[in-house]
Order: sequence, then structure tokens, then C-alpha cells
Amino acid sequence: MKILIADDDPQLVRALRITLGVKGYEVVTAADGAQAIAVAVDELPDVFLLDLGMPGLDGVDVIRTIRGWSEAPILVVSGRAGSADKVEALDAGADDYVTKPFSVDELLARVRALTRRMPQQEPSPVVRIGTVTIDLARGTAVGSDTGPIRLTPTEWQVMELLIRNAGKLVTRQTILRHIWGTEHVRDTGYLRLYLSQLRKKLEPDPTEPRYLLTEPGMGYRLVVDE
Repeated sequence: MKILIADDDPQLVRALRITLGVKGYEVVTAADGAQAIAVAVDELPDVFLLDLGMPGLDGVDVIRTIRGWSEAPILVVSGRAGSADKVEALDAGADDYVTKPFSVDELLARVRALTRRMPQQEPSPVVRIGTVTIDLARGTAVGSDTGPIRLTPTEWQVMELLIRNAGKLVTRQTILRHIWGTEHVRDTGYLRLYLSQLRKKLEPDPTEPRYLLTEPGMGYRLVVDE
């Protein structure tokens, strides 16, 4: 199980890396909020241990960003002891909160409790978009009248994110961050290009999309057939 530790205290990070490593966890680290998001996108950790007072991007903003695309448990480990800070972090999407200084045994117990509550990974879905059936597990897209449809690796990443959030708005920033990283969250030209390509391959009429919908100024929404 992979844990991301995001904290700007190098001594604490080193101690936690050693302790969690001995317990069999794979540990990745980040020293600030922006780096935490970038590492999360690249490494897809199973559990997050986040400080709130990180430089650059506040921990609460990191939590909100992570919750845009991940349901992995988030344990806040912070020196902020006020009830308002705890409420804000929990409302943003954190699952638990530990105040520094803390007992290592307590921290490990809270990590174990969070991992016990983790849902089992759902099987990759199979969805229908008009005459096209997309199977994420097999990595196939097949049209009933066109046969196999080739999608590029990046197109598959876009489709997987939309399929796993079918019916929901997925913001442009979420897609860009998930696929290209934090430094590209403003490069919306990427998305217009790939959505245009996907519509040509999947939509019955790419000029009037019925399934890959644009939410003006916000992002995209995938509508699938039952």
C-alpha cells in the first residue's frame, strides 16, 4: 500500500518514511502543496498524510483538489489545533485529523483504521456510447457498425476519467492536472483538441455531440447509454 506524506518538515518526513517503511508501506513524499498534487497524480497513492501549513498551496486547497478525482483516505497531520481548522479540513474532504505533536502508535492506528474502511476497487466498467462499446479492463472500443476503434494512450486517459465519473461534471482543471500535471492546468487547448478527436471517433455526429458534452466555462460531462 502506497502512502503520500506531504509536509515541509524534512525531519518529520524522514522519521515517518522510516517508520511506515518498516511497517511495509511504500512511501512517497512532497515538500509543498503543489508538489503534493503533482506526486499524487503521478503515483496514485492509496492513503494521503497531509500537513495544512505547507508553502505555496495550503493543505485545505490540496485536499479539495485531490477530492476532485480521488476517494483515497486523507489523514491531516497538522500543528493547527483549532477546531475551525479541523472543521475546514474535514469539510474539504479529509477523513481524519491528528494534531502535532502526536504519538507514532496513534498515527499508525489511524492509518490502519482508514485502510480498513477503504472500499474494494470496483471493476473497470463497460459502457455504451451510442453504437460504441468501451471496455476499460480490456482497453477496447468497438463500434457495432465500424468494428474496433483505435484510441491513443492520452485519449484513453481522458475517457477513463470521464467514464469513471459518468454523468458528473469533470472540470477542465481536473482533467489537465490528472493527465498532464499541475503546470498545465491552464492549457485548455489540450482538451479541446482531444475532445474533438474523441467526438470524431465515438459520436454519431461529431458536430452535434450527444455523449461527450461540454459544460461551457467549466469542463466536460459524459452521458452513457444504459
